Amino acid sequence: MKDLPAGFKIGHWTDHQAVTGCTVVLCPSRCVGGCDVRGGSPGSRELVLLQSEKTMQEVHAVLLTGGSAYGLAAADGVMRFLEEHGIGYHTPWINVPIVPTGVIFDLNIGSRTVRPTAESGYLACETASEVGIEQGTVGVGTGATLGKWAALGTRMMGGFGIASAMYGDVVVSAAAVVNAVGDVVEDNGQILAGARGDNGKWLATKGGVRAFSRSKPNAATNTTLVVVMTNAKLSKVDVNRMAQRGHNGLARAIRPVHTSYDGDIVFGLASGTVDANVDVVAEMGAEVTAAAIRSGVRHASSAEGVLSYRDIAGGTKNHRP
Repeated sequence: MKDLPAGFKIGHWTDHQAVTGCTVVLCPSRCVGGCDVRGGSPGSRELVLLQSEKTMQEVHAVLLTGGSAYGLAAADGVMRFLEEHGIGYHTPWINVPIVPTGVIFDLNIGSRTVRPTAESGYLACETASEVGIEQGTVGVGTGATLGKWAALGTRMMGGFGIASAMYGDVVVSAAAVVNAVGDVVEDNGQILAGARGDNGKWLATKGGVRAFSRSKPNAATNTTLVVVMTNAKLSKVDVNRMAQRGHNGLARAIRPVHTSYDGDIVFGLASGTVDANVDVVAEMGAEVTAAAIRSGVRHASSAEGVLSYRDIAGGTKNHRP
């Protein structure tokens, strides 16, 4: 099957030297959007209009970007690209592209002064594709790190990942960037990547919650962003429910998650071409969210001296929390 439901495309802009980037999800026409924010420190643009009671019923793209609040400027480039292609909310005077945006804080790795710009967002749109989407240390995942609950020095690389599932004609995909305070774990609780001590062992083996209670995470520097996409016919209320349930996927794959130090956001997008049960779609969304988080970590590469899963695979990764 394709990487994504029909009509959706993903594109990256990456600056490996500055260790930052952005990733855009381009939507098919008449796409319904929603979102759910659980983290205590989110950075965003155009999220309020995604609430169920708001009038707007269409979304044209979702942008995930590095650079913290500075990176929100990249959405201007996405809007310019969409405008040039005649895409947007139709008014009597002009089409206005609707581009909800979430940011991660990656200014604690690489350059602090180079952030995604409007040009970055535009270039990400030009690379967008339905298949062969690069994962790992790319796009918004370039400067993403995790396992920072003990201290910044215990972290590993996060990354950008995608995963998809099919049930009959229904396709649900998730795209995720992992820039979390917490560790990423397998279904069985084994740590995939996370906070490591000087001896290379997982710090969560030394008390779990008790260890976290004594730690000093860096406030407002962590976020996991997810976009759950489907071809199902869902109302705006149901798309928001799907986004809410997507956070179950975060909880399955990240420990701890939704902390005061995270800015976790799940976006929901539905193209509305296939009849489906919302609860089935939402549970598929939770499953692919967890899978996308783990995939991003598995595909990540080291940067600026911060190790990745691939650097330690086969070594300490099987220690249990």
